[in-house]
Amino acid sequence: MSTSLCLRIAGVTVRVASTDPELCHCVSGATECFRVDSPDADIALAAAWGEPPGVPASPPIFDAGGHWQLYRDEGGLRFQFFAPQLGPAPYRVARFDPDFASGEILLDPRHFSSDVPVAPLEYPLDELLLANYLAEGRGIEVHACGVLDPTGRGHLFVGHSGAGKTTLARLLAGTEGLTILSDDRIILRGTPSGPWIYGTPWHGEAELASPAGGPLAGVYFLQHGPGNALAPIQRTSAAAGLFARAFPPFYRREALEFALGFCGEVAMTSPCQVLDFVPDRRVVEFLLADSVRP
Repeated sequence: MSTSLCLRIAGVTVRVASTDPELCHCVSGATECFRVDSPDADIALAAAWGEPPGVPASPPIFDAGGHWQLYRDEGGLRFQFFAPQLGPAPYRVARFDPDFASGEILLDPRHFSSDVPVAPLEYPLDELLLANYLAEGRGIEVHACGVLDPTGRGHLFVGHSGAGKTTLARLLAGTEGLTILSDDRIILRGTPSGPWIYGTPWHGEAELASPAGGPLAGVYFLQHGPGNALAPIQRTSAAAGLFARAFPPFYRREALEFALGFCGEVAMTSPCQVLDFVPDRRVVEFLLADSVRP
């Protein structure tokens, strides 16, 4: 009997199917609100138990500090995941076709308890999969807090760690009519009518996440300041700033080229400003009056 689990993130539907129900029924935390019941899927994956294959003879394309490695594999790409407490062999291997629209996930049963349901797409595999799928000309993930205003327009507050994304998200979260898409990771996609932003399950410390999305109304580059103020930014600087805070698969040249071009398009077509802010409720009043308004 085949079972399946479907997730929809930023308009991308991912289905994981398996003959073992324990492999396809478990999601946790914020990911639960991204579950959908859909007959169609943009990404179709098969999950199974099995001993992962040995490490390829060729060196990895990328090594994430011993947590996961990426290899070329028969025309596709293969991710191997490790945990120090489990020894040197990978406990999970995922292989994807070049367009990332299909693939297989293999889990080593020796490293999973039979009493605990298994999530084949457990983080960071879900994020890696979406980032690579989007890199095929579909969009990018950015380090940002995303907010929908009462009219459904999206406002993107971008910043590196420590810039105030989570602080701002917590302050805005108590405001009637606003929807916080995420306090840390937002997906930007192009549409015929212009860029859209979407929430993701990969939140920050505020644990705010929503599967909603909306047309991009403005980009704000966060920085702490003595007061709340908006200042213009050059289009080229805005494009560079977006790219510096994006998470494209930088181990793939074509993905980097797309991300750089897409950031330029967003900066050219969307209002971009620098937001100096003081981390208290006054910034909420300021934004409601000057930017996040109908």
